[in-house]
Amino acid sequence: MIPLVNLTAQPVTVTDKTFIQLRTDIVEGIIPSGSKLSEMELSTKYAVSRAVIREAINRLESCHLVERKANIGARVVTLTLEGLAELYQVRESLEGMAARLAAKNMTDAEIADLQSLLDTHLEWVQTGQTYYQEAGDLDFHYRVILGSKNNQLVTMLIDSIYHLIRMYRVQLGMAGPRVTTAFDEHKHIVQAISNRDAELAEILMRRHILYTKNTLEQKLVSDSSPN
Repeated sequence: MIPLVNLTAQPVTVTDKTFIQLRTDIVEGIIPSGSKLSEMELSTKYAVSRAVIREAINRLESCHLVERKANIGARVVTLTLEGLAELYQVRESLEGMAARLAAKNMTDAEIADLQSLLDTHLEWVQTGQTYYQEAGDLDFHYRVILGSKNNQLVTMLIDSIYHLIRMYRVQLGMAGPRVTTAFDEHKHIVQAISNRDAELAEILMRRHILYTKNTLEQKLVSDSSPN
Protein backbone atom coordinates (compact mmCIF):
# COMPACT_ATOMS: atom_id res chain seq x y z
CA MET A 1 0.00 0.00 0.00
CA ILE A 2 1.22 3.50 -0.83
CA PRO A 3 1.21 5.56 2.38
CA LEU A 4 -0.18 9.07 2.58
CA VAL A 5 2.58 11.60 2.05
CA ASN A 6 2.38 14.57 4.36
CA LEU A 7 3.34 17.54 2.19
CA THR A 8 3.22 19.77 5.24
CA ALA A 9 5.70 17.65 7.25
CA GLN A 10 8.55 19.42 8.99
CA PRO A 11 11.47 19.83 6.56
CA VAL A 12 14.72 18.09 7.44
CA THR A 13 17.28 20.62 6.23
CA VAL A 14 17.56 24.36 5.61
CA THR A 15 17.41 23.63 1.88
CA ASP A 16 14.20 21.61 2.35
CA LYS A 17 12.65 24.38 4.43
CA THR A 18 13.60 27.04 1.89
CA PHE A 19 12.37 24.95 -1.03
CA ILE A 20 9.00 24.33 0.65
CA GLN A 21 8.59 28.00 1.58
CA LEU A 22 9.48 29.17 -1.92
CA ARG A 23 7.15 26.61 -3.44
CA THR A 24 4.30 27.76 -1.20
CA ASP A 25 4.94 31.43 -1.97
CA ILE A 26 4.92 30.72 -5.71
CA VAL A 27 1.80 28.55 -5.61
CA GLU A 28 -0.09 31.15 -3.56
CA GLY A 29 1.09 34.07 -5.70
CA ILE A 30 3.14 35.80 -3.00
CA ILE A 31 5.94 35.57 -5.54
CA PRO A 32 4.01 36.60 -8.69
CA SER A 33 3.83 34.41 -11.78
CA GLY A 34 6.31 35.49 -14.41
CA SER A 35 8.60 37.24 -11.93
CA LYS A 36 12.39 36.96 -12.17
CA LEU A 37 14.11 35.08 -9.36
CA SER A 38 17.21 36.78 -8.03
CA GLU A 39 19.43 34.56 -5.90
CA MET A 40 20.77 37.59 -4.04
CA GLU A 41 17.35 39.06 -3.27
CA LEU A 42 15.90 35.71 -2.25
CA SER A 43 18.87 34.84 -0.05
CA THR A 44 18.28 38.10 1.83
CA LYS A 45 14.52 37.60 2.04
CA TYR A 46 14.75 34.04 3.36
CA ALA A 47 17.96 34.58 5.34
CA VAL A 48 19.87 31.72 3.72
CA SER A 49 22.90 31.40 1.48
CA ARG A 50 22.75 31.83 -2.28
CA ALA A 51 23.77 28.16 -2.60
CA VAL A 52 20.61 27.15 -0.71
CA ILE A 53 18.49 29.38 -2.96
CA ARG A 54 20.17 27.96 -6.06
CA GLU A 55 19.36 24.39 -5.00
CA ALA A 56 15.77 25.33 -4.14
CA ILE A 57 15.32 26.95 -7.56
CA ASN A 58 16.68 23.82 -9.25
CA ARG A 59 14.13 21.72 -7.40
CA LEU A 60 11.35 24.16 -8.29
CA GLU A 61 12.32 23.79 -11.93
CA SER A 62 11.76 20.03 -11.67
CA CYS A 63 8.25 20.80 -10.30
CA HIS A 64 7.59 22.95 -13.39
CA LEU A 65 7.06 26.04 -11.22
CA VAL A 66 10.22 27.73 -12.49
CA GLU A 67 11.66 27.96 -15.99
CA ARG A 68 15.02 29.16 -17.25
CA LYS A 69 15.46 31.21 -20.39
CA ALA A 70 18.65 32.26 -22.16
CA ASN A 71 19.84 35.74 -21.16
CA ILE A 72 17.01 36.01 -18.65
CA GLY A 73 17.68 33.38 -16.00
CA ALA A 74 15.15 31.74 -13.71
CA ARG A 75 11.57 32.97 -13.69
CA VAL A 76 8.35 31.80 -12.10
CA VAL A 77 6.15 30.26 -14.78
CA THR A 78 3.40 32.47 -16.17
CA LEU A 79 -0.22 31.37 -15.96
CA THR A 80 -1.46 31.25 -19.55
CA LEU A 81 -4.42 29.83 -21.44
CA GLU A 82 -2.12 27.60 -23.47
CA GLY A 83 -0.34 26.35 -20.35
CA LEU A 84 -3.66 25.67 -18.62
CA ALA A 85 -5.03 23.77 -21.63
CA GLU A 86 -1.95 21.57 -21.96
CA LEU A 87 -1.70 20.90 -18.23
CA TYR A 88 -5.36 19.98 -17.89
CA GLN A 89 -5.27 17.68 -20.91
CA VAL A 90 -2.62 15.68 -19.06
CA ARG A 91 -4.41 16.02 -15.74
CA GLU A 92 -7.74 14.83 -17.14
CA SER A 93 -6.17 11.71 -18.61
CA LEU A 94 -3.97 10.79 -15.64
CA GLU A 95 -6.44 11.59 -12.86
CA GLY A 96 -9.17 9.79 -14.78
CA MET A 97 -6.92 6.74 -14.73
CA ALA A 98 -6.23 7.32 -11.02
CA ALA A 99 -9.96 7.32 -10.25
CA ARG A 100 -10.44 4.12 -12.24
CA LEU A 101 -7.64 2.41 -10.32
CA ALA A 102 -8.83 3.82 -6.99
CA ALA A 103 -12.20 2.13 -7.53
CA LYS A 104 -10.33 -1.15 -7.82
CA ASN A 105 -7.57 -0.71 -5.28
CA MET A 106 -8.70 1.51 -2.38
CA THR A 107 -9.65 -0.35 0.77
CA ASP A 108 -13.07 0.14 2.35
CA ALA A 109 -11.37 2.04 5.19
CA GLU A 110 -9.62 4.38 2.75
CA ILE A 111 -12.89 5.08 0.95
CA ALA A 112 -14.54 5.82 4.31
CA ASP A 113 -11.70 8.25 5.09
CA LEU A 114 -12.23 9.90 1.71
CA GLN A 115 -15.91 10.34 2.49
CA SER A 116 -15.01 11.80 5.90
CA LEU A 117 -12.71 14.26 4.17
CA LEU A 118 -15.63 15.46 2.03
CA ASP A 119 -17.71 15.83 5.18
CA THR A 120 -15.13 18.32 6.48
CA HIS A 121 -15.10 20.10 3.11
CA LEU A 122 -18.87 20.53 3.36
CA GLU A 123 -18.39 23.14 6.09
CA TRP A 124 -16.38 25.32 3.68
CA VAL A 125 -18.74 24.76 0.77
CA GLN A 126 -21.81 25.76 2.79
CA THR A 127 -20.42 29.28 3.07
CA GLY A 128 -20.63 29.44 -0.73
CA GLN A 129 -17.53 31.62 -0.96
CA THR A 130 -14.72 29.32 -1.98
CA TYR A 131 -13.57 25.70 -2.11
CA TYR A 132 -9.92 25.90 -1.09
CA GLN A 133 -8.14 22.66 -0.21
CA GLU A 134 -4.80 22.46 1.56
CA ALA A 135 -2.02 20.55 -0.16
CA GLY A 136 -1.50 16.90 0.67
CA ASP A 137 -3.90 14.59 2.43
CA LEU A 138 -6.50 17.34 2.96
CA ASP A 139 -6.87 17.53 -0.83
CA PHE A 140 -9.54 15.28 -2.35
CA HIS A 141 -7.61 14.80 -5.60
CA TYR A 142 -4.40 13.95 -3.75
CA ARG A 143 -6.21 11.17 -1.86
CA VAL A 144 -7.64 9.69 -5.06
CA ILE A 145 -4.24 9.75 -6.75
CA LEU A 146 -2.66 7.86 -3.85
CA GLY A 147 -5.66 5.52 -3.85
CA SER A 148 -4.69 4.35 -7.33
CA LYS A 149 -1.83 2.40 -5.67
CA ASN A 150 0.17 2.84 -8.89
CA ASN A 151 3.63 4.16 -8.04
CA GLN A 152 4.38 5.36 -11.57
CA LEU A 153 1.14 7.31 -11.72
CA VAL A 154 1.66 8.78 -8.26
CA THR A 155 5.15 9.92 -9.24
CA MET A 156 3.94 11.58 -12.45
CA LEU A 157 1.09 13.41 -10.74
CA ILE A 158 2.42 14.21 -7.27
CA ASP A 159 6.16 14.67 -7.84
CA SER A 160 5.92 16.34 -11.24
CA ILE A 161 2.81 18.47 -11.82
CA TYR A 162 0.82 18.53 -8.57
CA HIS A 163 2.02 21.96 -7.41
CA LEU A 164 1.72 23.50 -10.86
CA ILE A 165 -1.89 22.35 -10.91
CA ARG A 166 -2.32 23.86 -7.44
CA MET A 167 -0.82 27.13 -8.68
CA TYR A 168 -3.61 27.45 -11.24
CA ARG A 169 -6.25 26.27 -8.78
CA VAL A 170 -5.19 28.55 -5.93
CA GLN A 171 -4.48 31.72 -7.88
CA LEU A 172 -7.47 31.55 -10.22
CA GLY A 173 -9.67 30.26 -7.42
CA MET A 174 -13.05 28.61 -7.39
CA ALA A 175 -16.01 30.74 -6.39
CA GLY A 176 -19.69 31.26 -7.04
CA PRO A 177 -21.94 28.42 -8.24
CA ARG A 178 -18.93 26.31 -9.21
CA VAL A 179 -18.14 25.80 -5.50
CA THR A 180 -21.21 23.66 -4.84
CA THR A 181 -21.19 21.90 -8.22
CA ALA A 182 -17.52 20.93 -7.81
CA PHE A 183 -18.27 19.54 -4.35
CA ASP A 184 -21.22 17.56 -5.73
CA GLU A 185 -18.96 16.15 -8.46
CA HIS A 186 -16.51 15.03 -5.77
CA LYS A 187 -19.35 13.23 -3.96
CA HIS A 188 -20.41 11.41 -7.12
CA ILE A 189 -16.82 10.32 -7.78
CA VAL A 190 -16.53 8.92 -4.25
CA GLN A 191 -19.84 7.10 -4.70
CA ALA A 192 -18.57 5.49 -7.92
CA ILE A 193 -15.34 4.49 -6.18
CA SER A 194 -17.32 3.08 -3.25
CA ASN A 195 -19.47 1.08 -5.68
CA ARG A 196 -16.28 -0.25 -7.29
CA ASP A 197 -17.52 1.14 -10.61
CA ALA A 198 -14.14 1.87 -12.19
CA GLU A 199 -15.48 2.98 -15.56
CA LEU A 200 -17.92 5.47 -14.05
CA ALA A 201 -15.29 6.79 -11.61
CA GLU A 202 -12.99 7.59 -14.54
CA ILE A 203 -15.75 9.23 -16.58
CA LEU A 204 -16.86 11.38 -13.65
CA MET A 205 -13.29 12.44 -12.78
CA ARG A 206 -12.47 13.38 -16.37
CA ARG A 207 -15.71 15.35 -16.67
CA HIS A 208 -15.05 17.09 -13.34
CA ILE A 209 -11.56 18.17 -14.39
CA LEU A 210 -12.85 19.38 -17.77
CA TYR A 211 -15.51 21.51 -16.06
CA THR A 212 -12.87 22.93 -13.70
CA LYS A 213 -10.58 23.75 -16.61
CA ASN A 214 -13.40 25.64 -18.33
CA THR A 215 -14.04 27.65 -15.15
CA LEU A 216 -10.35 28.50 -14.73
CA GLU A 217 -10.10 29.52 -18.38
CA GLN A 218 -12.95 31.98 -17.94
CA LYS A 219 -11.30 33.43 -14.83
CA LEU A 220 -7.92 33.74 -16.57
CA VAL A 221 -9.50 35.53 -19.55
CA SER A 222 -11.41 37.82 -17.19
CA ASP A 223 -8.31 38.65 -15.14
CA SER A 224 -6.25 39.42 -18.26
CA SER A 225 -8.91 41.59 -19.93
CA PRO A 226 -8.46 45.38 -19.66
CA ASN A 227 -10.92 47.14 -17.40
